[in-house]
Amino acid sequence: MHETSPALVLDQVRFAYRRGAPLVLDIAGFTLARGERVFLKGASGSGKSTLLGLIAGVLAPGGGRLEVLGESLPDLTPQARDRFRAARLGVIFQMFNLLPYLPVGANVTLPCRFSATRAAKAREAGGVETEARRLLSRLGLDTDDIWTRRAAELSVGQQQRVAAARALIGGPGLILADEPTSALDADSRDSFIALLKEECEASNAALLFVSHDGGLAGHFDRALDLSELNAARASTAKAPA
Repeated sequence: MHETSPALVLDQVRFAYRRGAPLVLDIAGFTLARGERVFLKGASGSGKSTLLGLIAGVLAPGGGRLEVLGESLPDLTPQARDRFRAARLGVIFQMFNLLPYLPVGANVTLPCRFSATRAAKAREAGGVETEARRLLSRLGLDTDDIWTRRAAELSVGQQQRVAAARALIGGPGLILADEPTSALDADSRDSFIALLKEECEASNAALLFVSHDGGLAGHFDRALDLSELNAARASTAKAPA
């Protein structure tokens, strides 16, 4: 559906956390092409996590056009946005959002339980468990016990990589990554970004990688600063971004 449309279109998108509050985001225009890998720099409080929440359909814009993979998110009900996110998006949350008492294997394969589309793509790649183990291995998590270990038992860096495997499984069309390398050392960070780009290229997925670390920009097709896109001044907003 809509395979020739951009991966992401924002046109006059505005957002405030409550009626009458200052705008957190006021973006005149931004487009992300299918398969493109873009780095978006944003300082703390600039609205970057809010922006990802809008693109993921967790938040609804106060106005403007917001299309993701050819779908107009403001036209969908909250329930339809949830289904769309599960089927079409891979999200690496800043706080990981793993289920702490589930084993690693169950956390990685969770999107395939909620989305028949992603489960089918994983089966085409060799099977849901096989694909999950492949991603974990590529991310350096290939010890014998990792599959059955609870997420809560992992280090922060390991949890971050499990969250990445969960986002990638099933070949979603758009990957949203919110500070996904914050817990990794320099060598692990560069390897992680290379892997993320390779997996996105293999499935022609677009990647929007958001970080405060401008030194990572050279890894991507294009780099932008959120302050260049956002006419609102998040530092003056009363609600946190």
